[in-house]
Amino acid sequence: MKASDFQTTIKGQETDLYILENSNGMQAAITNYGGRVVSITAPDNDNNWKDVVLGFDNIDGYLNADEIYFGCLAGRYANRIAHGRFQIDDHEYELPLNDNGNTLHGGPDGFSNVVWNATKLDAQHLMLQYTSQDMEMGFPGCMNVKVMYVLDNNNSLRIDYTASTNKKTVINLTNHAYFNLSGAGQGSIENQELMINADRYTPIDETMIPTGEIGSVKGTPLDFTESTTIGKRINEMDNQQIANGCGYDHNFIINKSALTDFALAARAADPQSGRVLEVYTTQPGIQFYSGNFLSGKDIGKEGKSYTHRSAFCLETQHFPDSPNHPNFPSTVLKPDDIFRSFTEFHFTTTNQIEK
Repeated sequence: MKASDFQTTIKGQETDLYILENSNGMQAAITNYGGRVVSITAPDNDNNWKDVVLGFDNIDGYLNADEIYFGCLAGRYANRIAHGRFQIDDHEYELPLNDNGNTLHGGPDGFSNVVWNATKLDAQHLMLQYTSQDMEMGFPGCMNVKVMYVLDNNNSLRIDYTASTNKKTVINLTNHAYFNLSGAGQGSIENQELMINADRYTPIDETMIPTGEIGSVKGTPLDFTESTTIGKRINEMDNQQIANGCGYDHNFIINKSALTDFALAARAADPQSGRVLEVYTTQPGIQFYSGNFLSGKDIGKEGKSYTHRSAFCLETQHFPDSPNHPNFPSTVLKPDDIFRSFTEFHFTTTNQIEK
């Protein structure tokens, strides 16, 4: 992968590719176009390394993709806001709609579409910064955002988010990497296994907006409290939640004693290769998306087609549509406060875990 293939100018801003590498030889590539994680290499049980993130080997792939969120940094408000409307105090704000009458991932020109200011601090640290102006995509407040990517020597990619505002606003930031632990473009993820550390979830309606209820996963196809093959119950369309999501596209409430505790949210494993991904976060929720809308139209790295359910996403977050549900954890950011969250994607193998 060459940096020159990611160098262009978008709205007067220069894009580039930044490759982080740790002492084990693990690499993570990130572009400042949308803060996208372009690739992550991870070893299997036999120490064979593969790129496990779907994406493209040049900037044009991202600019022309059918799936526009590959690997991106989603914001100002990741996930959905119903009807593109929310209220702060006595003022109602209206956002552009881009998803079945709702606003998804901050609108059509959210953080995934902007060019971030990038500073590579050393071989293992990349800092991205962006100032979102007051009323950008309809959101109030001038918001300064800093995102630090750290590839440590424990084979973890850590993403640290920090933001401040000069006016009361809402915020929800996440990374939208698409993972296939067999390797990017290596077929279906339905035989891969998943554990989600969550007894509860937020049920959705047919437009994938939370109903406001808090549901129990027990006895439903959404129960991943024990490691379960992703495809085991994914086609149980007689379950209304599976039907509404066309598979899995749900927010799970992470089991933790305090809202901001740094805790294990999920663990995914590929039985064939032995690759394991563990996700830790300070966020209260995690969106599990099973790649239901990947169509095969996108031809990615090494000429591989990204077909239906050939990847999964584990997006750490506050809950979708929180501004419209007072019973959900608040996503309001005030001028005197600093938003901070941490997420870690830790890669290991079944051999290492057994040892």
